[in-house]
Amino acid sequence: MELEQIKQAALKAFSEAKSVDELYEAHVQVLGRKGAMTVVMQSIATIEKSQKAAFGQACNVVKKELEAVYEARKKDLEEADLKRALNDRWVDPTAPGKKFDVGHLHPLSQVQNDVERIFSSMGFAIMDGPEVESEYYNFEALNVPSWHPARDMQDTFFIKGDDGEASEEFGSENFNRSATISNEGRLVLRTQTSPVQIRSMKKYGAPLRIIAPGRVFRNEATDARHEHTFDQVEGLLIDENISLADLKGVMQEFLTQLFGRVMKVRFRPGYFPFVEPGIELDMSCTLCNEKGCRVCKGTGWLEFMGAGMVHPNVLAAGGIDSNKYQGWAFGFGLTRLVMMRYNIDDIRLLSSGDLRFIKQF
Repeated sequence: MELEQIKQAALKAFSEAKSVDELYEAHVQVLGRKGAMTVVMQSIATIEKSQKAAFGQACNVVKKELEAVYEARKKDLEEADLKRALNDRWVDPTAPGKKFDVGHLHPLSQVQNDVERIFSSMGFAIMDGPEVESEYYNFEALNVPSWHPARDMQDTFFIKGDDGEASEEFGSENFNRSATISNEGRLVLRTQTSPVQIRSMKKYGAPLRIIAPGRVFRNEATDARHEHTFDQVEGLLIDENISLADLKGVMQEFLTQLFGRVMKVRFRPGYFPFVEPGIELDMSCTLCNEKGCRVCKGTGWLEFMGAGMVHPNVLAAGGIDSNKYQGWAFGFGLTRLVMMRYNIDDIRLLSSGDLRFIKQF
């Protein structure tokens, strides 16, 4: 009789609850840890053994029934609360939603991704190396002897340790190496990504087809066209029977894909100590379609990069037999390429962190 009374009282409390909170309180009073149903079920120990099974079964039936009624009533109250909230709040379905600021890649990263994608499609591997280099990898292995002007303190950032000397061990996990001052000279911030070419030749040998994008550092006075820290891309192709004709075809295809229009390239003689012969590569002006303008100084051509056939001394430093293999190398400023692509007139804007500028891309 007591079990039936508890059931009816619970059903009444559930049905009369006006909110989810009131319903929960009724649930605790009946089915909680100290609720009426819990107390009754704990009293089974005092019942005669012959009646325990029937009483326990009856308790379970009532408990399940009450739990089902509770869940159904809870769902009804929650739906009623939702409808009431929607009816109380006027919503204009034509009003614009909230705009969330979404980040995007820096223009330098965008162009670098395009450069890597294009060269990868032509079979070039993407290589990386340390930004803190030794004089050997940054200069000597690239056929730049100690008396060369590029070694002057005015052009290069040299690194000193706590004791005023260069660190005795340094390197990159990518190349799994270490070096000492005694055979590789002082530490410098790399002035080009060319050291990656030497490291790649030593590690992979020939044939080889790579590009090496990355930051480089030069002790220059900053202005609208010059910066002490900028990004560069260098490329290297070594194989048998390689000529500058291969370079011209690769670069013309690269620039055509990058700018989305047919581009032309031309060679001019140029000097770089790590190539022989050396050339300057010009590209057709993207602003005037080769008709001549102020940017290209009326020539229809824009200076783009330096390149040439890899010097035998550089091949030897990389462990490549120059009697069997030939190759060409090139290097261009990724930062300058970004400026050309987006008509940016001040290189310092790219590293300013000014969101008014960055958000335009």
